[in-house]
Parts: sequence; structure tokens; C-alpha cells
Amino acid sequence: MNVSSAGAQLRKVPVRSAVRWLIVGLIAVATVINYIDRNALAVMWPEIAREVGATKDDYALLVTVFMLFYAAGQFLFGRLFDLIGTRMGFALSISVWSISIALHAVTHSILSFSLVRAMLGVSEAGAWPGAVKANAEWFPARERALAQGVFNAGASIGAIVSAPAIAGLYLWLGWRGTFVVIGAMGFLWLLPWLFVYRAGPDKHPWVSDAERRLIMEDQAGAADPAAPRRSVRELLAHRQSWGMLACRFLLDPIWWLFVSWLPIYLAETFGFDIKQIGLFAWVPFVGAMLGSLTGGWLSGRLIRAGHSVDRARKWSITLGCIIMAPALLGAVMAAGPLAAVLTIAAVLFGFQVAIGNIQTLPGDLFGGRSVGTLAGLGGLAAVAGTLITTWLVPVLTRESYAPMFMLVAALVPLSLVALWWFTGTIRRLDAPTPTPAPQR
Repeated sequence: MNVSSAGAQLRKVPVRSAVRWLIVGLIAVATVINYIDRNALAVMWPEIAREVGATKDDYALLVTVFMLFYAAGQFLFGRLFDLIGTRMGFALSISVWSISIALHAVTHSILSFSLVRAMLGVSEAGAWPGAVKANAEWFPARERALAQGVFNAGASIGAIVSAPAIAGLYLWLGWRGTFVVIGAMGFLWLLPWLFVYRAGPDKHPWVSDAERRLIMEDQAGAADPAAPRRSVRELLAHRQSWGMLACRFLLDPIWWLFVSWLPIYLAETFGFDIKQIGLFAWVPFVGAMLGSLTGGWLSGRLIRAGHSVDRARKWSITLGCIIMAPALLGAVMAAGPLAAVLTIAAVLFGFQVAIGNIQTLPGDLFGGRSVGTLAGLGGLAAVAGTLITTWLVPVLTRESYAPMFMLVAALVPLSLVALWWFTGTIRRLDAPTPTPAPQR
């Protein structure tokens, strides 16, 4: 073969770009920033409390304020993403939350902290419906759970790095300077985001024909700008939507139990000081990170093997639940801190295997102009369940954390009931009806 013919053969090989993975990588980085920002107050609270004269009850109030406004933000930003698009929706969300966290530097009272925590809660909530919507716009069904897993891994990485990163900045700059620096991180993220993101592969100049065909092969109009935007009533007219909401309501409290209470659990159960908490508290979130990627890979592998989206999602979610429930009971019986954090790592591994697939369901069920709204409703249901269990923690943990762990373990089989017997078949519910061929 001569040089010219070899060159011609090479030109026939389709070039496949990977813009979709660049986009989900940027969203994962945004999630890391999200968790650093939200955890900064907890890490620096002892010093802040001494300076502003706050108590543990004041901190509990700030947590409640954040969660209430976070719940509202899930629905607000979910709807907003469907109205203004993913690109500008993310830009608005991260701009507001970056301003909010920077404003912590000028607070002097619990009232002013409450105001900035409310602002932070509303705006940080936008990351989750925004990620689900971007996923629906940029990934085929067989890759969607893995993309969601990459995004969720960002939350786990944020939980792992936030404590040492914030502590290091605090020792260098103090707590007010730390809030300013981490606020600037979000605005730095905006520069590549606005440069890279477009609303779907058909509008992006970097996307090759091969990648465009891959993304669109089974989306059935998920990113179609002409697809109708469904109202909340229309979305909730389907049992599949209610099944997804029930799963979020029942399972998300498990994640937030350990995100919010793990340091206190280690301190009260094993007498840990802050240094020991720093040495142990990151371990469970490594399990969470691995679970995020495993759940996404497994679901995509099942679809590539010929299984339906319905079966792939349900089997993956079920596997995560099968891991979660026994691990929670194992945490009850843990005799030492190492056994405790390792069993909790197994809990969070199973949780992320399940939740990454649950979070893809809005994109599996509806088109791109409705995905953000349904994802936001899912986040609202998740926070509602979390608030209930959060208020139960002080009551059930007076003697030990065993009653709390057993309670959330009981939620796992209930979520499987909602998934298998209530949700129905996971399929596109708004796919256009084919036009019948004219009769001759």
C-alpha cells in the first residue's frame, strides 16, 4: 500500500471526541467545590463559635436552616434549569453559592450566619438537578449511570478533602480569610464551564460525528429543544415519578446521616478528639467514591449485555441495597473505630451504587426540557426524608447510635418495595408516538 492510499484509509476511520466526559468532569469538580464550601463551617465551627459566642444549639439551628433552604432550592433550580438551560443554570447556581460562602467572612452573629446559610442552601442545591439534566443532554442511556457516578464521586472526593483543605487554609488565613478563598474557587470554575458547555452535542463544535451518533443513538429526543416541557402535575401523573421520589425519600437520609453526624458519632462513641476524627472520618467516603463508579459501570455493562434500561437500573439499585442493609447492622455491632469506619464505608459504597442509578431515572423517563424539574422534585423528597431523620438523631442516640442505625437499615427494604412493586417499568414516558404510514 502506498503512502497516499494509507492516508486515505486513515481518513476513513471515524474520529471520536470525548467532549461529554470533559463536561461531566467539570461538573464533578463543581461538586468537589460544593462540598468544600458546605463543610467549611463545620470544620471551623469551634473557633467561630468562640469568636461570635455561639453554642451547639446555634449550630443545630444553622444546619436546619441550610437543609430547609436546600430543599426549596432543589425544586427552584430544577425548574430554572429547564427554563434557562444547563449552561446558564449552573453559572447562576455556582455564582450565587460562591458569593454566599464568601459573605460568611463578614458575619458577626447567628442571624447573619442564618441569612448566608439560607442563601448557600438554595444555591448549592442547583448542582444536583443541573447534573442530571446535563447527563440527559450529553449521554446515551447505557453511559448515563456511569456519568452520574463520576459526578457523585465528586461529592465523595469533596467530603474526603474538605477537612484537611479547610484546616490548612484556616491555619494560614484564619476563618474569615478561608471563606473568601473558597468563595473565589467557584468563579475560577466558571471560566472553563462557560467556554466548554453547550446545550447538547448537536450545537458543540468540538463534537465529532462519531461521538454525536453515540450520544443520540438511544436518547429518543432527550435533548430535543422542541420536546414539550412538562408541568409538575404532568410529571407526577406517572407512577414511575412517584417511585423515584419514594426511593429518594427513603434512601437519602442514610447519606446525610453520615455526612452530618459521622464526626459526632466518632467523638461520642469512641472518645475521639479532632485529630483522631481527621484520621478516621475520611475513610467511609472512599467507599462512597468507589460505589459511585461501580454502580455506574454495572448499569452500563448490563445494558451493553442486552438487558433493558428497566432491568439494568433495578438490578443495580437492588445490589446497592443488599450491601447497605447488612453493613448498617454491622456498624451497630462494631467493637472499635476501625471496624466502625470500614463497615460505614461499605454502607456508603452500597448507597452510591444505588443512588447513582436512582438519580438517572428522570433522564430515563422524560425529555431534556422536563428532566431538571423532576430531578429537583427528587431532591426535595430526599431533603424531606433527611429532615425527619435528622430531628430523630438527638432522641435516638442518647445511649448509643445503634437505634439510629437500625432505623435507617429498615428504610432499605422499604425502598426496594417502592422500586419493584410501585415504580413500574422504567421507560421513556414522553417519547413521540410514531406517525402511522399512509394507507394505500
